[in-house]
Amino acid sequence: MNSNRFVLPSIIIGLAAIIATFILANGFNNIRNNDETITATGSAKKLIVSDLAILSGTLSANASSSAEAYNQLQSQKPTLIKYLTDNGFPEEDIDFQTINTYPNYYYDENGRNRGISSYSSSQTFRLSSTNVEKIKETSIDISSLVQQGLDFRVNSPEYYYTKIGEIKIEIQAEAAKDAMTRGERIAEATGRKLGALRRARMGVIQITPENSNMVSDMGINDVSSIRKEITAVVNADFSID
Repeated sequence: MNSNRFVLPSIIIGLAAIIATFILANGFNNIRNNDETITATGSAKKLIVSDLAILSGTLSANASSSAEAYNQLQSQKPTLIKYLTDNGFPEEDIDFQTINTYPNYYYDENGRNRGISSYSSSQTFRLSSTNVEKIKETSIDISSLVQQGLDFRVNSPEYYYTKIGEIKIEIQAEAAKDAMTRGERIAEATGRKLGALRRARMGVIQITPENSNMVSDMGINDVSSIRKEITAVVNADFSID
């Protein structure tokens, strides 16, 4: 009698332990499944054509006095302005910067400063235009001004796309879609389904010359070419069902 009295509670306790073990095991399994993710990298590339160009250069003059150097510099400006306006650029689009005048010193064989040998004056100009091809043509020919007696140096033109902010948003969205597509294919290959997006990390934007393979961890913003490619990369983590 006494022994039978403890049999039923023992059975109940045993069953409860088995059920608890099953529930815990199933819970851990669900947690593990919930933690399973797929990481996919997506990318997108788009061709952009510059719609703004900037041409810049520097006029210089050298003379025995600062006043003479300044006057010589000023006398060169009409020739430069005429050249640019004859090429179709409005004079109001030519932006001349501050004139810099400074002395040049000479030194003896021991490196000691022996005084001022001459003065130099310089002035930079900057020309912006939406006529990108015309800026390119002008940048190639403008150096011929030295044949007219100008002390002149021209910089390589810079080419920009003014709607780059909008394109960046579009290209990052396309890269995210590409990451999702790649994730779906990986999941399908293993008999699973792609779940919700857990996390996305945007890579740096690369703006490079067309057909270039240039890449930088800091990102690239090319201004040397009219036709460029903008590339975005997105790394995304998805849950899997």
